[in-house]
Amino acid sequence: MSRKRHILPGFNLSLGWSVTWLSLIVLLPFVALIGKTFSGGWSHYWETVSDPQVLASYRVSFGISMIAALINGFFGLLAAWIFARYDFPGRRLMEAATDLPFALPTAVAGIALCALYSPNEWLGKLFAPLGIKIAFTPLGVLIAMIFIGFPFVVRAVQPVISELSADVEEAAACLGASRWQTLRHVVFPPLLPSLLTGIIMAYGRAVGEYGSIIFISGNIPFKTEITPLMIVSKLDQYDYTGAAAIGFTMLAASLVIVIIGNSLQSWSNRFRNRV
Repeated sequence: MSRKRHILPGFNLSLGWSVTWLSLIVLLPFVALIGKTFSGGWSHYWETVSDPQVLASYRVSFGISMIAALINGFFGLLAAWIFARYDFPGRRLMEAATDLPFALPTAVAGIALCALYSPNEWLGKLFAPLGIKIAFTPLGVLIAMIFIGFPFVVRAVQPVISELSADVEEAAACLGASRWQTLRHVVFPPLLPSLLTGIIMAYGRAVGEYGSIIFISGNIPFKTEITPLMIVSKLDQYDYTGAAAIGFTMLAASLVIVIIGNSLQSWSNRFRNRV
């Protein structure tokens, strides 16, 4: 029986090194986190993660992140459509600006947002007479989460739009379909898997965000505190077990988000192959 040959020389050795590296860089830290989490016992873990202040931070991190991801889903789809289907002056500059949150340090983003939306700053003082306060409120947290999650939706959807043939849309129009019918039955179905993937990615990014939020949120207990800040607060109090407990909860939530995102990506790939 002939042995199957691999194109990559030394496949077994490469696989072994890859698994070893993955274990050292990713898996072992997670195992250490789990061990530290339950070193104080189950009662200490439950007492930490169910503390009212921590529960309030869950509502901020997970709740506002979901709203931000849905908003990014709508406007990210519009931006991706414009970038993929139209050529206009400044398009490349706009695309580069869309990717800016990928490279911009999060602390710099937080300072920039504060400089824009604080009550005495550029936009903040325009909304202040209307009784609308942005900085140091949940609205400011929402804006920060939208800022850091927007490019994930655009980059997930834009390649799919680029692959869609305009001939199918023209054929639907020739057969008497309205613009809404064409959008609903011809354009949107192929985009849905990638759009959901982008929304999940933006959601996961916003849930774990720290640097760009702590400046504009004001860190008000039970109102604008995010869960990553609770971890840092536990570390400042030398409560390493408590910090690990909250971190493990965030890890479990992030794992669920990653699994859902990967499943949606696989669904998107299968759907595109069928089309």
